[in-house]
Amino acid sequence: MNAIWLALFGCLAFAIGYRFYSRFLAERIFRLDPDYVTPAHALRDDTDYLPTNRWILWGHHFTSVAGAAPIVGPAIAVYWGWLPAVLWVVLGSLFAAGVHDFGTLTLSARHRGQSIGTLADKLIGKRAKLLFLFIILILVLMLNAVFAWVIANLFINFPASVLSVLIQIPLAVWIGHRVYRRGGKMLLPSILALLVMYAAALLAGQYEFLQIDLAGTFTAMAGGEDGTLLFGLSPISSAFLVWIVVLMAYVYIASVLPVWKLLQPRDTINSHQLVVGLVLLYLGLAVGGPHLTAPAYNTEAEMSFYPLLFITIACGAISGFHGLVASGTTSKQLAHEPDARMIGYTGALGEGMLALISIIAVATLFGTQADFTATYSSFAAAGANGLSSFVEGAGQLISHLGLPASIGSTLVAVIVVSFAATTLDSAVRLMRYIIAELGSEYGMPALSHKHVATSIAVISSAALVILPQGPKGFGSGGYLLWPLFGTSNQLLAGISLMLISVWLKRQGRPVIYTLAPMVFLMIMTLWAMVQQVVLDWSGMGSNDPQWLLFTFGSLIMVFALWILLEASRSLKAPAQVSAHES
Repeated sequence: MNAIWLALFGCLAFAIGYRFYSRFLAERIFRLDPDYVTPAHALRDDTDYLPTNRWILWGHHFTSVAGAAPIVGPAIAVYWGWLPAVLWVVLGSLFAAGVHDFGTLTLSARHRGQSIGTLADKLIGKRAKLLFLFIILILVLMLNAVFAWVIANLFINFPASVLSVLIQIPLAVWIGHRVYRRGGKMLLPSILALLVMYAAALLAGQYEFLQIDLAGTFTAMAGGEDGTLLFGLSPISSAFLVWIVVLMAYVYIASVLPVWKLLQPRDTINSHQLVVGLVLLYLGLAVGGPHLTAPAYNTEAEMSFYPLLFITIACGAISGFHGLVASGTTSKQLAHEPDARMIGYTGALGEGMLALISIIAVATLFGTQADFTATYSSFAAAGANGLSSFVEGAGQLISHLGLPASIGSTLVAVIVVSFAATTLDSAVRLMRYIIAELGSEYGMPALSHKHVATSIAVISSAALVILPQGPKGFGSGGYLLWPLFGTSNQLLAGISLMLISVWLKRQGRPVIYTLAPMVFLMIMTLWAMVQQVVLDWSGMGSNDPQWLLFTFGSLIMVFALWILLEASRSLKAPAQVSAHES
């Protein structure tokens, strides 16, 4: 089967969904009001609250939620075959992710830009809020640790990408100063910045002296790979440690700066980068017309696709982290309430398009189905080979445009690193908000200070990724809790949909459009979590017990069920119709 038909099916479904379903949600369910004074205006401080052009804000929101997850998850899920993965991406984006992202953004904008965790207090009670904030805090901490691990390893393995990513920082600061202090448009400068980044990546790929190769430098200093350097670590581990320190210093600064100085212009550059990447990939697909060599349904898979498919593909179908971004940073910059439809729903569809091309890139990479089976021989093998398969497959698609596959792979690597870095510093900013909220809740005002809260966020994230030395070696700490991320992320999305449903019920509006995806998601996620906690991590199955995962997994599962019980009582309460809640 020609992969073009798969792309046309997905893109046409997304276009119809935005044209009709998102409009229905905006007019009949969320009832967006162009005259409503958003928190960006009412609470403007030019640091976190700042009315922003909807295209610039879309760029921030999209790049913050995208990261590497809508690439990695779908690339792994092709293990079960491309058909289940595509159906979940398309249907999930239209009826779950779009509703969730759009809804959390609107809900937060109607409540002074408060985060979804804080809103749990107002909607279903203080006890539920504290339970919810605990789940969110663990989720964001895991995300920070793993994305820092991913970026550091990409810098080590792809030194040609480092210069391009580092150049983006001063370029973004220059654009922010030019636009907000001197006046001007952001479009042309951000495109020029993107061209500079790509030129730097291509030059670094051609000339080794432009590559920032810490691992190679440390190997030479140690007299070989078996030598030791910092704290007795190997050259690779020493390079990893240095990159983690550099990354954490960067995210500290980035997360406390006013949004206009770095966050908005950098995310605008990355949004254009994503558009360029998607255009190149889909054009390469149209020109090359490759056939799908991966099976539509993998009959040799060692396990069924349900329920694991629905937590393996999170970003790209539905992800609770999106609600944190929508209610944590995006809602504070929403200039006009009707912009929430384009920013929230289209942001979800954009991720769906990225997830779709990720599936296609992997499904067309292999020469034969036997080659696919050899690489995706087990679910563990899919996890190990998913990202590299996407990078190779994406480079192969771009090569149909006349560019060498190596150049295509370099550009894809730059996109992945840039997005991962964007998600990392947005997540640290969100963690700062959560710590400040907990400090206010427990009478510790010092935690509300942005530098104190940011220090706690950065130090705890660095400690998790650096200190443990598990079976994967030094710097694998983030992976101690990573198996919890998929289920925790989807539980967060389900609870957020429940909160939106409670709010809609209080407004006297239909709740079926938010409640139906919530019920499906919670069933699949709790099913998967019970399998992991009871069978995999407790030691009851064939695996050895993993007490850290078992303890945290059990707590998160109990807390999630507790929150759902609290919320169900709120849903049974009579509606309290009002024009707006604030």
